[in-house]
Amino acid sequence: MNTGLIAFAVGLIASLGLTVPVRQLALRVGMVDHPGPRKVHLQPMPLLGGLAIYCGVLIALLVSMGGPALTQVIGIYSGATLVALVGILDDRGLLHHQIKLFGAMPAAAVILLATGIRAQVFSASWPGNAAIWADTALTLVWVVGITASFSILDHMDGLCAGVAAVASLFFAIFALESGQLLVSTMAAAILGAAAGFLRWNFKPAKIFMGDGGAMFLGFLMATLSLKLRPVMAGGHHTAWLVPVFILGATIFDTALISISRSRRGFIPFTTPGKDHTAHRLSNLLHSQRRAVLVLYALGAVFGLLALAISHLPAFPAYSIAALAAFASLGTIGMLERAPYERQTGKKKAAA
Repeated sequence: MNTGLIAFAVGLIASLGLTVPVRQLALRVGMVDHPGPRKVHLQPMPLLGGLAIYCGVLIALLVSMGGPALTQVIGIYSGATLVALVGILDDRGLLHHQIKLFGAMPAAAVILLATGIRAQVFSASWPGNAAIWADTALTLVWVVGITASFSILDHMDGLCAGVAAVASLFFAIFALESGQLLVSTMAAAILGAAAGFLRWNFKPAKIFMGDGGAMFLGFLMATLSLKLRPVMAGGHHTAWLVPVFILGATIFDTALISISRSRRGFIPFTTPGKDHTAHRLSNLLHSQRRAVLVLYALGAVFGLLALAISHLPAFPAYSIAALAAFASLGTIGMLERAPYERQTGKKKAAA
């Protein structure tokens, strides 16, 4: 059987089964998310669901991989474990939220760099140390940005896990096309674990993944995007567009709240509120489920656009990217006029 199918099946079954005892553990130790003004749930909800996802992905990779590939996975998982642990401690209220953004996430990015994983945007076109340093800086910014974007995406039942699952599917497709066994297997394991968790997390949720799970998924999404080497009709110059499109749904949400909060005088990543894309769509569609499904569809559309541009020469590929960027900005402008609950003051907690 294909290693990707094995990884998917094991991740799915492990996450599906482990979520039940993890939920009981969260209730036993008091790891619950209480209702509040910026929350959408009305009853205390167990956290720690990210632990089931973490274990599901790990078990799937251990079962389906071996040799040098498994050695690199262990290096990747070191960074993933760091952000997951810090996220869980933050969920418990034991850490200041800025430690995540300015400590754990950059440290995890450095771990990736130490394992030899980095962006190859500038060095693919221009030789020399300057290009390598530029790619190193880009790697740090990218890993922190994507990890943080998934951290703040976890604000509605089924949203973060579902968006990660859709992105993982497209990472797996591209990796299979380019013959990258490690990337396709990792993506399949994440897809399975996220799908298994969704059984308990889709509205009405019985458990939340917490910041530990959201940061874990975000870090792995950033890692997959850095390792992916898609086959492009337009050459390597357009390859960087593929991961940007695959992660388009979460990038869109981060762009929306960054622009919206900055316009209103708030600091985007440190000012929580019900002003995310899903919140606004929920108000427009009168349904949280519909809002989440729309964002799943948005992730799928961006993924399909990534597939399309991979078969196009450079000029039409960049033209589609430019049109997508303008369309996204126009949609952000329209959503800014949609009803949402506005913040009344600056807060210290993370979004």
